[in-house]
Amino acid sequence: MVRRRRLGAELRRLREAAGLTGDQVIARVGWASASKLSRLENGRSRPDLSDVLDLLDLYEVTGATREELIGVTRDAGNTRGWLRSYPVMTQRQRSYAELEAGCAEIFEYGPVILPGLLQTPGYTRVRLLSSREVIAPDDAEDPETEIAARVARQSTLTRVAEPPRYEAVLEEAALGPRGGPAPVMAGQLRHLARLAGLPNVMLWVLPPSAKVADWYLPETAFSIYRFADPDDPDAVAVEALAADLILTEDDMLARYGRVFDWLRQAARPPAESLTWITEAAAALGPLAGDDAYAPPASLTPPVQRRRRTPQRPSQRTNPPPDR
Repeated sequence: MVRRRRLGAELRRLREAAGLTGDQVIARVGWASASKLSRLENGRSRPDLSDVLDLLDLYEVTGATREELIGVTRDAGNTRGWLRSYPVMTQRQRSYAELEAGCAEIFEYGPVILPGLLQTPGYTRVRLLSSREVIAPDDAEDPETEIAARVARQSTLTRVAEPPRYEAVLEEAALGPRGGPAPVMAGQLRHLARLAGLPNVMLWVLPPSAKVADWYLPETAFSIYRFADPDDPDAVAVEALAADLILTEDDMLARYGRVFDWLRQAARPPAESLTWITEAAAALGPLAGDDAYAPPASLTPPVQRRRRTPQRPSQRTNPPPDR
């Protein structure tokens, strides 16, 4: 997704530098669809290398710039190769997995629901089955397939080759008993404690009494994605009830970066947060397995099977900075 957006922005810049309108480009390269160029420049379609070569020829792009954009095109279009790294992937999870691929840094805020990268299968099952009638009443996707897809995404935090720096600010409400039955939440909290022990993971628990900046109240959950290649655009995903927004505008990125800094400053430090999580897990009693939740029959849906080297972002002292 990020490579498609980067490629589209570069192609638009080259077209404008050449002094050509979209209609002029379509006429000169002989494409049948007038919307093809628009979809390509807006990063909404998987690019075909031959189409990009036609545009680069028209814009008279040569040398290192041409080779770089050819490489970006191959990355942006290699959907099959990318999906081979996941045993299963549903459309719902695919957008997030595409954003997470190649990330150097991920920053997330979970006010009510834990971010997907932190969820246990049992916790995910509760979330899917309890909200299906509201979010996707006609969705016939097997919940277990959706759970497996989310677990596949989580491997990004533990991958051997340069796992991303990951930080999450979690409200206490997201870790409380409303999240699910005690065995599920006990398993979830213990899982968070294990993740917090990873060198690339930092968790911050935000108490309900904490004052955020000048009494600021965040309105929604969000995730910030930063990439190793400085030419790849950063992104923010903002969660809503039935759809998510993906933002790449600099002013939006700066705003969410500032909010994340405020949340982190108001939260318990990571060491204190880990102690809180461990004690909260112990208070729920012995662990019976995070898959102990047996949903009522009324909640169970029918199952139908159907290259340039950047400075490492981890060296930044105050990520993600406003910009």
